[in-house]
Amino acid sequence: MDILSLFVIVPVLTVLALVFSKGLKQARLISMIGSFIQLGMAINLLFAYFRERAVDKSVMLFTQDYVWFKNFNVHYAIGVDGISVALLLLTAIVVLAGVFISWKTDDLPKEFFVSLLVLATGVYGFFISIDLFTMFVFYEIAVIPMYLLIGIWGSGPKEYSAMKLTLMLMGASAVLMVGVLGIYFNSNADGGALTFNILEIAKVHIPFEAQKLFFPLTFVGFAVLGALFPFHTWSPDGHASAPTAVSMLHAGVLMKLGGYGVFRIAMFLLPLGAIEWSWFFIILSATGVIYGAFGALKQTDLKYINAYSSVSHLGMVLFALLMLNKTAWNGAILQSLSHGFMTALFFALIGMIYGRTHTRDITKLGGLLKVMPFISVIYVIAGMASLGLPGFSGFIAEMNIFVGAFQHEGMFYRVATIISVSAIVVTAVYILRVLGIMLMGEVKNDEYLNLPKATWFEITGILLLLIPMLGMGVAPLWLSDMTMDSIQPFIQGVLNHL
Repeated sequence: MDILSLFVIVPVLTVLALVFSKGLKQARLISMIGSFIQLGMAINLLFAYFRERAVDKSVMLFTQDYVWFKNFNVHYAIGVDGISVALLLLTAIVVLAGVFISWKTDDLPKEFFVSLLVLATGVYGFFISIDLFTMFVFYEIAVIPMYLLIGIWGSGPKEYSAMKLTLMLMGASAVLMVGVLGIYFNSNADGGALTFNILEIAKVHIPFEAQKLFFPLTFVGFAVLGALFPFHTWSPDGHASAPTAVSMLHAGVLMKLGGYGVFRIAMFLLPLGAIEWSWFFIILSATGVIYGAFGALKQTDLKYINAYSSVSHLGMVLFALLMLNKTAWNGAILQSLSHGFMTALFFALIGMIYGRTHTRDITKLGGLLKVMPFISVIYVIAGMASLGLPGFSGFIAEMNIFVGAFQHEGMFYRVATIISVSAIVVTAVYILRVLGIMLMGEVKNDEYLNLPKATWFEITGILLLLIPMLGMGVAPLWLSDMTMDSIQPFIQGVLNHL
């Protein structure tokens, strides 16, 4: 049975059911049922993967291959490894949590949930694809709905933010397409047929000059979505204007496509190019790590604080991948997962706070721990995960990243690592600053004394994100072992040339 295609079919069927729904109640019920089914599929895939991996050591499992466009050898080719499975599970959890957090969305609810699930369809398809062209198509499907979700249901300068995000990501897509086509037209360097299949291309020795030319295009094309400095400016504005669930999916899931694409395509297929260009992109990513942390420190708007924090945390993902060793790569994958749960939780909490106080300015908030104890305590837990406190998911990820980074010999790499590590201190400062100003002290506004408590659907959405985030920190080995095993065949090409 083709269990992977269900990750595309079920969201599409859910969208079709939404098209014929009437009113808010039907729209959210259909969305909830469809998202629950997707989460069930992701959990089932996780256990099926463990069973299959015990007897099958192939690079990708559950592979299927159907000819899509014969003239250019384009296939609907799919398969997963431990990394794909983990990211599919992350996506399913964040999508379901987003549906619950959007439970009271009454402005064009049908259209909102349709756009949200189309975005999810693109993300699922991207993570299961092993054909470059198919992956690119799903990449575009995931990005395009963001314009509508921000431009229609956003707040503040939403048209500006939506257009800025779309133009920058479409520009990156154009650069990425050039890189993808460059890989495709060099996929017959050993005399075979041209192909978009990732596993087939990896067997080909693409000429060094071609790798040197197309690696930066492929890397930048993906890394812009991962908030690569200085191409990150679309992200804070997009976060600030997006509705809560869209911010959750944007930071928690969509931005993970960038790091995943760098790992799965740029590094795997162009290892010589990665070695040649790594020093340059290490400078950019290390700058992004420290810049994002200081940027968050200067903000007073909760969404902007979390947006710049995401620039810093995702900069660590790119930084780790560029260190070109197994430990750092494992840290990059774990950081993607940790950040996905953590930042989605942050944005959910920020939406709940804004919905009650009608402000995101921390200088106008204070003493919320007294009036919103549940939301405040969860915010503290998310903050501790963000600053990398032991026992939380962030600690596990960052330890792998920095231990792996220090394994790379050479003064340049050590200095870059020290700069990136210093961002942890800045992160602790801005997290504790927010907690102190917003949660502690006296209540600044008497109107806040009678704020409504968290509803059942908000609590459900919060717990969906909180439990796996804490689980990663308390019992990380099963996940770390699963991702580490999947890294080996993809990093081997790089290690062979170092």
